[in-house]
Amino acid sequence: MGDEQPPGRRDARAMRQAARAGRSTGTVDLEPVLRAHRAGYPKAKLGPVRRAYEAAELAHRGQSRKSGEPYIIHPIEVTLILAELGMDTATLQAALLHDTIEDTSYTLDELRSDFGDEIAVLVDGVTKLDGSRWGERAEAETFRKMILAAAADLRVLLIKLADRLHNLRTLGFQPAHKQQRIARQSQELLIPFAERLGMYELKREMDDLCFSVLQPEAHAAIDAALAARVPEGRLLLEPAVRRLRASLKEQRLSGEVMLHRRHLWAVHLDVGHHLDTLQPADLFRLLVLVDGEDRDCYIALGAVHTSMSPVPGRLKDFISLPRFNLYRALHTRVIADGGKVMDVIIRTRQMHRLAERGLAAHIHDASRGQRADVAGRIDLEWLRRLLAWQNDASSADFLESLRGDLRPDLIAAFTTEGEVIPLPPGATPIDFAYALGPEIGNHAIGALVNGRLAPLHARLDNGAVVHILTAETARPSAEGLDAATTPTARLLIRRHLAAQSADDAADTGRRMVSEAVAATGMELLDLESRGVSGSVAGRLGYRELDDLYAAVAAGAVELDTLVSKLTADSA
Repeated sequence: MGDEQPPGRRDARAMRQAARAGRSTGTVDLEPVLRAHRAGYPKAKLGPVRRAYEAAELAHRGQSRKSGEPYIIHPIEVTLILAELGMDTATLQAALLHDTIEDTSYTLDELRSDFGDEIAVLVDGVTKLDGSRWGERAEAETFRKMILAAAADLRVLLIKLADRLHNLRTLGFQPAHKQQRIARQSQELLIPFAERLGMYELKREMDDLCFSVLQPEAHAAIDAALAARVPEGRLLLEPAVRRLRASLKEQRLSGEVMLHRRHLWAVHLDVGHHLDTLQPADLFRLLVLVDGEDRDCYIALGAVHTSMSPVPGRLKDFISLPRFNLYRALHTRVIADGGKVMDVIIRTRQMHRLAERGLAAHIHDASRGQRADVAGRIDLEWLRRLLAWQNDASSADFLESLRGDLRPDLIAAFTTEGEVIPLPPGATPIDFAYALGPEIGNHAIGALVNGRLAPLHARLDNGAVVHILTAETARPSAEGLDAATTPTARLLIRRHLAAQSADDAADTGRRMVSEAVAATGMELLDLESRGVSGSVAGRLGYRELDDLYAAVAAGAVELDTLVSKLTADSA
């Protein structure tokens, strides 16, 4: 959302009339958005986008950003980001309107009436919850709401990412403490979302913007170092580029070889503060874009290894085994002229487009009638699993689990059917079991890892094939909690153990009450069936009888006092 001044309220009827009529009231240029949209969709009708703009402009009229600019600039810039990613008309309409429900008098019902259910779902999905009502839970509950909306329409996530990217671009107008909070939240949740969705084009810019806020001195130092060394680095690496182009030509491959500059945050992660050790290969990757099919990438790989010496053990085939976000490419490391170590990335042009824009490219292809199964994307299984149990999770537990699921350093484990299960390093079969679902985790007793029997606390290696062994009588245990490493598994085990402990306490307390009541000549079952026990429990502040009995077992309710009340009420 934007960094608005206190919102000015507009007349709802005027907004609706503008939305329906599409009359011109704007003072900010929408043409860049329309040009970008027409570039991706040559036959697109631009009227619906203009109509959404008119409604948004009127709704936000009188509001301004911290920069002093008219507020409408923010939704236009968010929409431009999405238009340049090739998003469809409905997404652009929702992007223009995305702050109206949160920051103006325009209601969701009015928006739905004016623009339909599709746009209303997208706008509602990115609308933050009221902080005055939700308090400290607002952040977690807003993300929970957004993810639930994304389960119905993944474009919600894309609007949120574009919204955050523009807010990061203009973060300098915010006070320092708010800059820090927004940048840190972006690093923890929004940037991992961009990576999970394969949207590296957005991720790189967001990485560097957050880096500049959270570590300004390190950012400035590495920015200056790269600016000074990039021209020389290009010159030193140009011979390797020419050699590789010649090698591709010898293989009769059509394609492009270029130096792909790395972003500041990536370089910082590699070299830290040791800027004096920067080498040209730290600044660039050799990128080979092949005009052809998947098999041509392997021919190009041969050309790379023919022209430069490969470093053993550094070949990664993400074509045969794509990453969780469906990223596909060949990565190899070679020794180029003068002993320079270079990383080389080989992709087809279609792979490159998908690698840069990820889910946005898939949605664009789907909207143009090409094959792009968005709803069934295997890289979003983690989202489905999160939704399977998150409704019962507290705000804090949900946010902790979400952060764990979005970790970037995941390994790949596989079911026997070949389904990829992303897990953190050090994960165990019990983590794998709960990743498949609470029921499997709750009844797990062991595992077959690569065909061999393994305990639930065994450490899983990258690429392990796992089959979970279950038993109907098995239940989560303290030992399973010790073996679990993922937030989801630990949360679900703790929840089950707490419930089991409560059940045990309730059983113990009920036996105590039953024996004490029997000594007076009454039967507890009779008191329960006549509602006597329930009435007494309610007066003592307990909604359920089990809660009352557990309190008796814990000593929070005196047994003699309870029996006296039951005796009095039964008379």
